[in-house]
Amino acid sequence: MPNLAAGQQNQKTLWEHLRLEAHQQAEPLLDDFFQRTILAHSSLASAISFILAQKLHSTIFPGIEWQNLFLKVLSGKNTLIDSMVADMEAIRQRDCACNHYYQALCFFKGFHALVAYRIMHELWLQDHRPLALLLQNRISVVLGVDIHPAAQIGKGVMLDHATGIVIGETAVVGNNVSIMQSVTLGGTGKESGDRHPKIRDGVLISVGAAILGNIEIGEGSQVAAGSVVLDSVPAHTLVAGVPAKIVGKPHNKQPALIMDHTI
Repeated sequence: MPNLAAGQQNQKTLWEHLRLEAHQQAEPLLDDFFQRTILAHSSLASAISFILAQKLHSTIFPGIEWQNLFLKVLSGKNTLIDSMVADMEAIRQRDCACNHYYQALCFFKGFHALVAYRIMHELWLQDHRPLALLLQNRISVVLGVDIHPAAQIGKGVMLDHATGIVIGETAVVGNNVSIMQSVTLGGTGKESGDRHPKIRDGVLISVGAAILGNIEIGEGSQVAAGSVVLDSVPAHTLVAGVPAKIVGKPHNKQPALIMDHTI
């Protein structure tokens, strides 16, 4: 059972750090931006709801409607906020281009796409499926990331750059997974039912890889860039090629944490 008190403390600590970063940022032209996106809010949930809503605004479904929806879904959902905190921490620790937490919160669409997924998944579970599908579509159009609301994604996940990532309806992604841009977790055709990959903890999936079908990528495995994976991959194994074959082992037991893409 999750440690709720510890989770709430992590949320509080991260939020205080984000506010400190916003106060200390040294670009005068962005003072109003940081006031609106971070300093005007009382919580991480409020800030991310505002940021996402501004991105998704349209004349048909205005930003304020998105913002109210996001706040309603996130209200009292500490497990959802915990997952967002873990995702942001993953970006800060694994992405050498991320020097401050505010960068992930304000600028990184991989984080935005994951937050939106977590909200749409909750809507899906609550049987608000048209709303979930509308959010999926809007995120796909605006951010170029297409994650089905029914997919199951753990925490501490990083979608690096994120453009072109597709995650299908019955896909499962474990904890502490790193996925690069243009990765597909898809089916193999028109089959129905459980038809998408199962990605276990600590896996690193490099740029442009396609993993197709109801197969398992074992814990701590690595999929090389451009690979097409059609068969299950054992734990702690490195695969590469079209179709992918076992070529060795990753340099670390959890390659997603190290982000070493060499083979």
